[in-house]
Amino acid sequence: MTSTDPAPSYRAADDRYERLGGYRRAGDSGLDLPVFSFGLWQKFGTDRPYATQREIVLHAFDLGITHFDNANRYGPPHRAAEKFFGTLLRKDLAPYRDELILSTKAGNPIGPSPYLRGGSRKSLLASLDHSLRDLGTDYVDIFYSHSPDTSTPLEETVGALVTAVRSGKALYAGISNYTPERTREAAELLRRAGVPLLVHQPRYSLFDRRPERNGLLKLAAEDGFGLVVYSPLAQGLLTDKYLADTIPTGARAEDSAFLSPDVIDDTYRERATALNEIARQRGQSLAQLALQWVLRQPQVSSALIGASSTWQLDHNLKAVDFPPLTDEELALIDRYGVHGTGLRV
Repeated sequence: MTSTDPAPSYRAADDRYERLGGYRRAGDSGLDLPVFSFGLWQKFGTDRPYATQREIVLHAFDLGITHFDNANRYGPPHRAAEKFFGTLLRKDLAPYRDELILSTKAGNPIGPSPYLRGGSRKSLLASLDHSLRDLGTDYVDIFYSHSPDTSTPLEETVGALVTAVRSGKALYAGISNYTPERTREAAELLRRAGVPLLVHQPRYSLFDRRPERNGLLKLAAEDGFGLVVYSPLAQGLLTDKYLADTIPTGARAEDSAFLSPDVIDDTYRERATALNEIARQRGQSLAQLALQWVLRQPQVSSALIGASSTWQLDHNLKAVDFPPLTDEELALIDRYGVHGTGLRV
């Protein structure tokens, strides 16, 4: 905290570690992650009010969420989410830094320069230094290669992750969006360097089952890394928001680069409505059912969620309060949770 900053007005809830529903080990490591992690992928740019963003993130920590997931690309503009969190860390969360798991990523394009993209040492390590300055911290807990870069030798990308850990600028190494084959190679290279792969961050939901279909879930169990899954609600498709014939005003599908109105068709609505009915019969919402479904996998260390309000955060975290899904319910869910529903790629 600088001398110009006021004394922190925030004090974390004393019962925060009793409210979430548990923590899980990240693979074979000694690190516990909250069952829900908070992602700053969307809604944490300069186009949103700081006060609202602050309220949501501090509420998440009060509920026991300790892992906050960032990337140099998140905004808009790029790096805005990291700068937001850096301000929050300085003004409110500095006394709790040792209780936070902060992660960031590099490798996806953030500008026209060839050094602002890809998996080279130059790109990854320079971006990490920039992220540390924006976050206002000496280290991040997890540093990810955001996406595979097949034009760069994997040994170079992995070497940059190893350097980040050995330098103390990161405590653990992670990868995101890698195929199982490239994941296996990266994990072996990291293992040889004495820096085991902590986590892989794939997209996983009832409508995107690639980790099941391509063997990533099995590989995680065999190699001992955890999965921190993102988009478990399929960009809002696994909520009741789009069940009606029209897209609600202000909904993400109106202006998001990650969700097109084209995918909200009759086939989607038929499947989502059926899943919603299964959830209703269990006394929960479709979102709660979808979150409970991804968390049933033992390889899933944490599910990444975002929120546009504290109410939404409270609602989604209640997913862990419901009875386990039965074999009969899982079979019925499989009929309507069809891989590829709503996916553009």
